[in-house]
Amino acid sequence: MKNFDAAILDLDGTLVDTLDDFVAALRAMLQDLPAPYCHFELDRATVEPLVGKGSENLIKSLFALMDSADEATEFLATANQRYQAHYREVNGRHATLYPGALAGVQQLHALGLPLACVTNKPTAFAQDLLAQKGLAGYFSMVLGGDAVARKKPDPLPLLMACQHLGSAPARTWMVGDSSNDAQAARAAGCPVLLVTYGYNHGQPVREVDADAFADTLATVPWEQL
Repeated sequence: MKNFDAAILDLDGTLVDTLDDFVAALRAMLQDLPAPYCHFELDRATVEPLVGKGSENLIKSLFALMDSADEATEFLATANQRYQAHYREVNGRHATLYPGALAGVQQLHALGLPLACVTNKPTAFAQDLLAQKGLAGYFSMVLGGDAVARKKPDPLPLLMACQHLGSAPARTWMVGDSSNDAQAARAAGCPVLLVTYGYNHGQPVREVDADAFADTLATVPWEQL
């Protein structure tokens, strides 16, 4: 790994499958709203393409699907508050580690690379989820979307992580699952590896501009990258 000094990893869709947590929190949120929102049927297939750009965007995109984005504006603040409350209750309850995720993180750690987790999820939720899944001890920094002025795909979170890790962007891998991560990495000047099993807004991930792809983090030949 002499060509690289550190790595930044995304959380949702990269290390942990949290889609069912999102579905559960959104369903509970909708039940707190008046008709017709409380009657909207929600499933994994509906939510998956909406994930990746923070909870505010998730909720706005959901309202847009219901063909009620304009008239729902007055409910956005309430919806976001209720969503955050429900997500706090379900965080990690329905989530599972992706096969090979823990092994991949352990391999990076064993190579002596300092690691950061950069996610658009609120920092406290991310820290709690990492702890639940046995990943917290591997990261020297957890940077959530509420801790930055601009979330991914803006490069700011990655640049902040590089500064914390003491590594130049060009010597810091960004590991994610979507165009969101790839765009942030390209703008920051980081090489990017994308996993093929994540969300990527419902689009084929191999069509995204990236330096490498992996079906599982456990088999990435880090020493050769």
